[in-house]
Amino acid sequence: MKKKIALLLSIAMTATLCLAGCGNSESGEASSDEAKVYAVEAGSAGETVAKEKGWEINSVSSQADALMEVQSGTSDAAIIDLLMAGAMIGEGTSYPNLKYTDELTTEEYGIGCRKGSDLVSYINAFLAETYASGEMQQIAEIYGVQEALLEQQDCQYEAAQSDSDVAYIQEKGTLVVGITEFEPMDYQDEDNNWIGFDADMASLLAERLGVEVEFVVIDWDTKAMELDSKNIDVVWNGMTLTDEVKNAMDCTNAYCNNAQVVVVPAE
Repeated sequence: MKKKIALLLSIAMTATLCLAGCGNSESGEASSDEAKVYAVEAGSAGETVAKEKGWEINSVSSQADALMEVQSGTSDAAIIDLLMAGAMIGEGTSYPNLKYTDELTTEEYGIGCRKGSDLVSYINAFLAETYASGEMQQIAEIYGVQEALLEQQDCQYEAAQSDSDVAYIQEKGTLVVGITEFEPMDYQDEDNNWIGFDADMASLLAERLGVEVEFVVIDWDTKAMELDSKNIDVVWNGMTLTDEVKNAMDCTNAYCNNAQVVVVPAE
């Protein structure tokens, strides 16, 4: 499975022209049978691109639910992240009878914090440190997303002179991470522990901060409100750095490449 994700990412991100020649395209036009209703996660980059194209959408609470809509036949197609497609569809996965066709976008993932938060600076320094040490790559290889990683430039943490989010998190003793169910970034193992590339990186950050990590499933459509109300400290869940996201919260440097893809029944 991990090799499949890495291979899928490598192919999708280095051979787009070849994919187009084989019947896929970046134009967003549906391949062969044109889909009518697209299941999308509310508040996601997939929902944004579908609205831009004027497609009829069925907004659901998660990308996993979007796949279930296609599987059950209540939507013609889904728009999800390429990284999730690599983990969730095709032979040997939860949805062996689904496939992805068109690659609609290319994009980058980042991590979101409250406006004015010095946690952004802290995480940027953490990303640079773990990339330089190889820890980030080691964690990525566990989940097969190493081909999607972006090189991190050296960063130094600059603490806020007042209202420090880093100090606030250390004083309360927990780093509260807002997530959704999103394999291979954040998902639960057989013992209901949260694992995945983002989950493992967030746990490592909490260790660096000297606090416990707590994962909270949020409504993706209201993630900025969750941050502002301090229900969570950070959004760390394969979050695409759209203009809307960057206007609503302060975001870290990009750490991972991604794309939005159309998923349809394989037959």
